[in-house]
Amino acid sequence: MEMGRRTHIVNLRKFTGDLITKIAPNFIGNYKWPMLSIRWSCLQNTLASFLAPDAINLSHRLVRFKQKGDKVEVYFDNGGAVTADIVIGADGIDSRVREILMNDGPPRYAGRLSWRGVIRYQSDLLLPNEVTFIAGSDGKNFALFDVGHGYIFWSAGALSPDGAMSENAAAAKHRVLEIFAGWAPPVGTIVEATPPEEIVERPIEDRIPLTSWSRGGVTLLGDAAHAMVPSLGQGANTAFEDAWELSRSLAVQPSIEAALSHYENSRVYRSQIIHARSALQGNRYYEADNEIFSRGVLEQANAAQREFEDWLYGYMPPAYV
Repeated sequence: MEMGRRTHIVNLRKFTGDLITKIAPNFIGNYKWPMLSIRWSCLQNTLASFLAPDAINLSHRLVRFKQKGDKVEVYFDNGGAVTADIVIGADGIDSRVREILMNDGPPRYAGRLSWRGVIRYQSDLLLPNEVTFIAGSDGKNFALFDVGHGYIFWSAGALSPDGAMSENAAAAKHRVLEIFAGWAPPVGTIVEATPPEEIVERPIEDRIPLTSWSRGGVTLLGDAAHAMVPSLGQGANTAFEDAWELSRSLAVQPSIEAALSHYENSRVYRSQIIHARSALQGNRYYEADNEIFSRGVLEQANAAQREFEDWLYGYMPPAYV
């Protein structure tokens, strides 16, 4: 059974419901892979199915780690401890591993709040294998994705200078309905149909790009290394690219130190470009970051849309012998 749903049509609409354009992305023809929308739970279950049942241990929150010779000792808040050859901080935008490793402060607020939910939902306005993006003229946006098996993922965003969060789940739902009141169906109806406790409210944040994210036997991966605003939808994709290249580096390089150096060299430049492009398309400009991004990074990030898409989606990891 196919997990998720292949996207055949992308609709762009005004908040009034008027169609701006309809696009049929040819990802298979252009890049040999389909455009796939999939629920996180399905993706996690698929990945976990390849592991031994005892390979994943939950209820462990990392407190600290220390390098000891060629090993890393890791300590958890439940009193547990392990000694490992390598520690990979793939623990998201609020990464504890990054906090210890880099001590570079918390994520940066991007001036927007987001709300999202997944619900089994049917509407004549939401056809199978379609994605719909709806935009207002005041910084608001709403997106709907067919993720398969009768489920729709919806995501809403709006400007919020102070970033204040709702007091509870019911207040968050009321807030979304109020912000998007008057928008054409199915915006209001799908939010109304979503139970409050299943609506996730979050600030949109990112992190200052790093030029190096490894120390000794510890490295970062995914959002922990290069969290970006979600305007390109590349957070998970870049994490998968990281994981592939890190695994291959560890398999072929003569030492962990060499592997982590090779991994960084293959990932930092590309992730910086995607980070910068995400910022540009998400109206997030970083005058203070000019010294972080090289001229090459900024030139590629500002490339024409088709040129950038070919660079982004046509990417092939380096060949390894």
